[in-house]
Amino acid sequence: MALILSVAYLAYDVALSRGVGVPGGDLRTLAIAVYVVVVLGSGSLITYLVVPQPTGAASEARRSPWSAALGLFAAVPIAYLVMVVAVQLIRPLLG
Repeated sequence: MALILSVAYLAYDVALSRGVGVPGGDLRTLAIAVYVVVVLGSGSLITYLVVPQPTGAASEARRSPWSAALGLFAAVPIAYLVMVVAVQLIRPLLG
């Protein structure tokens, strides 16, 4: 999710820098905020659905808010690092 949204942000940023008139004007700050919320939310949700709480019973899988918290905390550095690579490394190559 972070990779897809960072590519969309890069396309938007390049379009703005080349003078393309986009509806709403320069909304890069809002785009970054939406990016962070979506990446953190999807990381939390996906981890909640995939990582069951250990119960000791092989046939029983329970979910807990701790699974969602694990995904949230794992998504924070992912969101940051993907955006840093996109903006600091790839964006200068695009001109």
